[in-house]
Amino acid sequence: MLGLSVERLRADMNRLLALLFHQGVLDEQFLQLQQLQDESSPNFVSEVVNIYFHESEKLLRNLRALLVDKEFSDYKKMGTHLNQFMGSSSSIGAQRIRNVCVAFRAASDQNNRPGCIRALELLEYEYCYLKNKLHELFQIEQQRILAATVRYPMQQQHHQQQQHQQPNNP
Repeated sequence: MLGLSVERLRADMNRLLALLFHQGVLDEQFLQLQQLQDESSPNFVSEVVNIYFHESEKLLRNLRALLVDKEFSDYKKMGTHLNQFMGSSSSIGAQRIRNVCVAFRAASDQNNRPGCIRALELLEYEYCYLKNKLHELFQIEQQRILAATVRYPMQQQHHQQQQHQQPNNP
């Protein structure tokens, strides 16, 4: 029975990843990131993604602060923040966020304040969507790992009984 829940959780993870790829939220870079994870670093992907989230929140705050200022005219500074956001998003495979950053950068290059405000709102939406979905993925992964390693007392008893019932071969 335990094996079924591990397989069900693995299937849930695969379905969620397939959805995120189908929606264009993630790209193949995320798969490459996953391939770097192994037994020596079992939380590698979630650690990298959490660093990305931490840095992204700072960038979003900086972008919001620039646009809130009615006298704002430093589109070059905005471009620097957007370049950082595009680079880090590309490195984890956050395709839709990277694409919004490209559109945001185009509005910034044209000194289009209303376009920048709309792009920031979309960027914040896409960021929240990605964060929620990857959080869900990592929760399922943790449940799967726990289900694969936990042995319940009934399982241990059954395993011990099977060992005692096997005849000894002299």
